[in-house]
Formats: sequence, structure tokens, C-alpha cells
Amino acid sequence: MLLSDISIKRPVFSTVLAAMMAIFGIFAANELSIREYPDITPAKVSVSTDYPGAAADIIENRITQIIEGELSGIEGVKSMRSSSIDGRSSINIAFENSRDIDQAANDVRERVARV
Repeated sequence: MLLSDISIKRPVFSTVLAAMMAIFGIFAANELSIREYPDITPAKVSVSTDYPGAAADIIENRITQIIEGELSGIEGVKSMRSSSIDGRSSINIAFENSRDIDQAANDVRERVARV
């Protein structure tokens, strides 16, 4: 018996079978892995400084703001986040995807060395 004969004799069965195949296809398509996307890791550089015994507001005023001011002129900076706690300052810089991570790290190193 051919599929066309079954479909003509039992239209409800063929409709249910088609619906089940469509649902199975949707679930299967969602589970497929995608390998064509490039492996893009954003360029990020962190600068941490320690000043034992100093309060957070002193760290903020005397270290974090000065380093942020020097780093703000670097080419390709996407975002800059900083935090100051008692005795420690941390600045995280994210660069554009087109920016080379090695060159960005060298630029950050040069600017921090100026301070």
C-alpha cells in the first residue's frame, strides 16, 4: 500500500502524521549546533592596585580617578568600569571587537606607567 492510498483513505491519520513530523522537525532544528559563528572574545584588560590601610574614598580620589583619566583617551574603548574598596582599586576596560588585544594591553600598560 502506498502512502498516497493511505492518505486518501484516512485523511485524519495523514494530517496527524504530518503535524507530528512538523513538530518533530521544529524540536530537532532547535537542538542543532551552529558552528559557523566566529569565535569572538571581546578584548578586556583589568588594572588592579593595592593600597593597604587606605579607605575607599581615598582610593577613589587618589588612585582610581587618576588612572581612569589617563586611560580614557585610549583608542577603541567600549566601556570602562571601576570599583574602589578599602585598600584596593580595580578598573576593567572593554575594547571594541576590531581592536587587537595585544595592542590594547600595551596601550593600557603605557598609560598606567605614565601615572
